[in-house]
Amino acid sequence: MSTALPPPAVPETASILPPEEWPCVDHLVTEDDTPVDNIYSAKQQDLLKDPLDSSWLGPDGDRLFLVLANVAIYYATRTPPLIPDVFLSLGVKAPDDLWTKRNRSYLIWEYGKAPEVVIEIVSSLLGQEGSRKLQLYAQIGILYYVIWDPLNLLQGGRLRILVLREKVYVPLEAPWLPLVGLGLKIWHGTYKESADDWLRWCDREGQVIPTGAERAEKERQRADEERRRADEERQRANQALQRADRERQRADQKQQHAEKLAAQLRALGVEPEANQTERGS
Repeated sequence: MSTALPPPAVPETASILPPEEWPCVDHLVTEDDTPVDNIYSAKQQDLLKDPLDSSWLGPDGDRLFLVLANVAIYYATRTPPLIPDVFLSLGVKAPDDLWTKRNRSYLIWEYGKAPEVVIEIVSSLLGQEGSRKLQLYAQIGILYYVIWDPLNLLQGGRLRILVLREKVYVPLEAPWLPLVGLGLKIWHGTYKESADDWLRWCDREGQVIPTGAERAEKERQRADEERRRADEERQRANQALQRADRERQRADQKQQHAEKLAAQLRALGVEPEANQTERGS
């Protein structure tokens, strides 16, 4: 009989340090201008960032989060950083001055917490996504570690979503990240003119979080639909007016015919009303 695993616990992280206790970061390499390894990975990173920046309100509805690509995560001052393809950190915001050296990277001791989600996109066997990086992300307390391996190069399945339990990653039973309020799914479609399988954020019902362009297109379609309905309403109103006009014209014609007939009767010496009264008696 299997025993159910305990729910994941939020990893303990050091509280944010006051500015007077920040270590010197002059020696840190915050960027090295190394290009992304391929066009697919670049587009995939954009597809993981754009929907959250454009359409997601965050788990608390306050839009207080950071989703970044190819930005260094420093967890120690004398240790090389980790540079995930994409990471998501909740409850934080970017500093106002992004050009200051210490603000160019994600320094855990200043933000006071590790990101909740790290996503690595496998494009070769050199990235060590399933070995060294997995161990380091567990060490610094990344709650959810996602390995998106489109070609299954690591032979572990195309999509692996791992959750940290007692400092060890185990597979998540469902592609839903409950402590983040997002899910992940493989989506086949066209993004930036490239048709392929992509990793997408989704809601609990599996509906993908739309990109800015998708939201704009949906709004355009909704506006077009509203205009179409308004046009149909106007057409129905015009048709009703036309029917009413035709009814008035028929009534006028009947009235004119009755008046003409009455005039003819009077010319013959017959009073129409008296004649009608006699016929009705």
